[in-house]
Amino acid sequence: MIGALAWLLLLVAVLAALVVVVARATTPALPSVRRGVRLPARQRAEMARSLETARWAAAHDEQDGVTRVLLRRSCTGPDGWPLVLEERVFATITASDPDWEPRFTEAMAQARFRCDYLNTEEAAG
Repeated sequence: MIGALAWLLLLVAVLAALVVVVARATTPALPSVRRGVRLPARQRAEMARSLETARWAAAHDEQDGVTRVLLRRSCTGPDGWPLVLEERVFATITASDPDWEPRFTEAMAQARFRCDYLNTEEAAG
């Protein structure tokens, strides 16, 4: 009787340990520092200058058989690569549309015009 009780107690302890191990493995670790990293003053100034040079440009991509004409506001990031700050869908054209090419050409021309307008507005203040 005491042997069975000892085995039952051991089984409960092993199961509890297993629950703790699984819970720790599936729960992401909490960050040890506060949220966000504050950049040094020099890097903040470089980032501010980079953001001031952000420009709107027309772009396009295709997702699920639909061509999207985009307006993108981007600048050079701290690593030297383009950093997209904002992206707006200007027009969509299905890939199966028989008039895809003229519609795409017209949408890109209108998007470039809109980007020129947005850049002029931002430069004016």
